[in-house]
Amino acid sequence: MFCAPLLLALVAADPAPQTFPLWPGKAPHAVGDSATDKPELTAYRPEKPNGTAVVICPGGGYGGLAMDHEGKQVGEFFAKLGVTAFVLKYRLANKERPGPLGAAPLGDVQRAIRLVRAKAKDYDLDPKRVGIMGFSAGGHLASTAATHFDAGLLKDGDAIDKQSCRPDFAILAYPVITMEAGVTHGGTRNNLLGANPDAKLVELYSNEKQVTKETPPVFLFHTSADTAVVPENAVRFYLACKKSGVPVEMHIYEKGRHGVGLGRDPKWTGGEKSVETWPDRLTDWMKARDLLSK
Repeated sequence: MFCAPLLLALVAADPAPQTFPLWPGKAPHAVGDSATDKPELTAYRPEKPNGTAVVICPGGGYGGLAMDHEGKQVGEFFAKLGVTAFVLKYRLANKERPGPLGAAPLGDVQRAIRLVRAKAKDYDLDPKRVGIMGFSAGGHLASTAATHFDAGLLKDGDAIDKQSCRPDFAILAYPVITMEAGVTHGGTRNNLLGANPDAKLVELYSNEKQVTKETPPVFLFHTSADTAVVPENAVRFYLACKKSGVPVEMHIYEKGRHGVGLGRDPKWTGGEKSVETWPDRLTDWMKARDLLSK
């Protein structure tokens, strides 16, 4: 059962962004009671929702969260398209919650998807049009959600946990995909799995190896100039989707440094204008998949 403040936040008619916790009490895998162990969602509601929702995972190497250009700006972008967006504050490795993080971030994103589905009527959403999006390490978390999911926890948890946590589509922007040394982003891997993870854990979270025919349709964006998270990550996921028959579209731009967000803020693009068109390609893809119509 929800506590009263949480329920009010979930059903509030105010179009201003609303933030609420994923769990009414202590979150699973919590190691303390600080804000870093209290995952949250912030909802960005369009004036005329078209029924589609997306959970957004900002990047930050599992050690921080780029909540502005990979969170707030993205939520506002989707709201203008009629898509209800939910920006996820997930668990990170830091002094108050040392890594490795293990299953905590995955539990957060799975719970977020379940929670959005559970409250679909309150937000005028189609529970079969709930997607996931992530940037950089948030792209790893989003690709994990797209490859590690269930139809609902029937024995454990509350009523929300009985909802499916499989996203209906996935949008991955310059994502970390693999945990394999030499291709992965080292800081992301260390924060998530630790300095010397077991080989089985590396394989489990190397998401190109977890793609199946049940993986939802995927949109990928990366740049050839990205040296922080090399584009081989996106390429590996693309090839894995293609091999498994998963609908997939990929755009790799020649120029553009890591962390460009939507590609339209000079603070993050360094003035490179070519990447500003990638959200247009995403919009086209969503239209083609009937995700922008009521």
